[in-house]
Amino acid sequence: YLFGAFLIYTAINQVREGAHKKDEGEDEEYHENTFTAWVRKLVPTTEGFVGNRLVIRHGGRLMITPLLLVIIALGSADLMFAFDSIPAIFGLTQEPYLVMAANAFSLLGLRQLFFLIDGLLERLIYLSYGLAVILSFIGFKLINHALHENDLSFLNSGKPIEVVPEPSNLLSLAVIVVTLAVTATASLLATRAMQRKQSPLSQAVSADSGRRHIPEAD
Repeated sequence: YLFGAFLIYTAINQVREGAHKKDEGEDEEYHENTFTAWVRKLVPTTEGFVGNRLVIRHGGRLMITPLLLVIIALGSADLMFAFDSIPAIFGLTQEPYLVMAANAFSLLGLRQLFFLIDGLLERLIYLSYGLAVILSFIGFKLINHALHENDLSFLNSGKPIEVVPEPSNLLSLAVIVVTLAVTATASLLATRAMQRKQSPLSQAVSADSGRRHIPEAD
């Protein structure tokens, strides 16, 4: 129940994030995550880097450097990724080895994969909505599975609730693949259409600027 509710909550945040990006445009400012901001308020932090040191003593006070904050930010990002991915993989399998291996390899290759597809992410403008659909589906699947194996006394007197059939793993994989394919196709078509709309204007501006810089013949 908790994992399913958390995934649905994450899906709602994904939709809000997608709407925010659409309203604000592509340019985004860096926002410190909650955990890093809490550490900065709790522990005195130096204004700048101090070589490769993580902790220093200044004026009799123990202070941390921004380098340690970077490490904390990276670690907390990986931790939040684990909170999302572990419930998601439970929506497909409960085999402990597969759950552990999938998340270990995800954490090992997540950052490298991000830099690899960073340019492509700018074109996938509907990715957050696609992820929201996937997370909502898996969250619903987890809650539905919990209802089928219900043993909570305050829900249906501790008896299973089998109103909605459980989707199979094959159906779950099909939903994920189809959602990603539709999201990618719609995003690429939308970005291509926007580029076509902007290209005549940019060509006219470049042509006008080119005429202004042509030197007049004597």
